Amino acid sequence: MGTWFTEKQTDHFGITAKVNRSLHSEKTDFQDLEILETEEWGNMLVLDDMVMTTERDEFVYHEMLAHVPLFTHPSPKKVLVVGGGDGGVIREVLKHSSVEKAVLVEIDGKVIEYSKKYLPNIAGALDDERVEVKVTDGFMHIAKSEREYDVIMVDSTEPVGPAVSLFSRGFYEGISKALKEDGIFVAQTDNPWFKADLMKQVHADVKETFPITKVYTANIPTYPSGLWTFTMGSNIYHPLQVSDERFFDIDTKYYTEEIHKACFALPKFVKDLTKE
Repeated sequence: MGTWFTEKQTDHFGITAKVNRSLHSEKTDFQDLEILETEEWGNMLVLDDMVMTTERDEFVYHEMLAHVPLFTHPSPKKVLVVGGGDGGVIREVLKHSSVEKAVLVEIDGKVIEYSKKYLPNIAGALDDERVEVKVTDGFMHIAKSEREYDVIMVDSTEPVGPAVSLFSRGFYEGISKALKEDGIFVAQTDNPWFKADLMKQVHADVKETFPITKVYTANIPTYPSGLWTFTMGSNIYHPLQVSDERFFDIDTKYYTEEIHKACFALPKFVKDLTKE
């Protein structure tokens, strides 16, 4: 039957993919890293036995984390991506001509190194002249930044290991100080099927910091449950009050102007978690 990789998403459920071969495997200073060549999804980045991205469906997550806040902000010039060492979000950020500088802060340099080697279509933009890559702790970088960024995107793993601090109220308060007065923040906030309590807590914490807090969703088949959430925080700009003139043609596979508006329409069981 060949070799199969299974991500155990709960104690009683997981997803499985057929593996042709392991391209790289090592224990870094922060986590177990593996690059797998799979039959269905192409090359797959796995951290601590969790799927981070695959060549086939990566565009959904990266486009939705990047373009929803970037089209909401009227003129994003300086953008920070915390985590996201695979480079996919940076690639999408650079599609906005208004962006003059994109800073990537990734704690694990090995993620960057092997993404460049085995996921070049995702990580290729990391060498762009507008990009500054910092291999350091995202929490500490945020703490040292003040009124610096127009948009901050948190592209973290699940809240385990080095990513635990990226799901705390103190982190969101630090982000509010690192943003300019009219800045926008967005983070991936897991799924409502298996992590409802986490999603509910994150929404409540972000809402304590940002008067405009909105949750939106996307379909990502290799992520737990397939239904993924993102939480956006802003002091001024509402993502559903973007003028039609703000949108422009962009090279995407998932995100569109129509998706921008529709993704905020939540299933009732998800909406109940946010108490919107």
